[in-house]
Amino acid sequence: MALPGRTVNRLGRIRWQCRRGKRELDIILQPFVDAELARLDAADLILFEALLDLADDQLLLWLTGAQNPDRRFETLVARIRDAAAM
Repeated sequence: MALPGRTVNRLGRIRWQCRRGKRELDIILQPFVDAELARLDAADLILFEALLDLADDQLLLWLTGAQNPDRRFETLVARIRDAAAM
């Protein structure tokens, strides 16, 4: 089933946003993007976009487990870490 153009463009934009300034983030985010991005429901997609709006340093702390994420991101961060086999 083909995705509407807007959705394809949105997913492409999100994919591009996952290419960060820190290689560590690229390594953590890429498996999740490859495996899960197209399957995220609308609410999770909005949440993922909000997560990507964070500064690289903050995002890295959350994704590596050095710091607990805000409650609203806990499940998503866990899914990303699982996809990266962390």
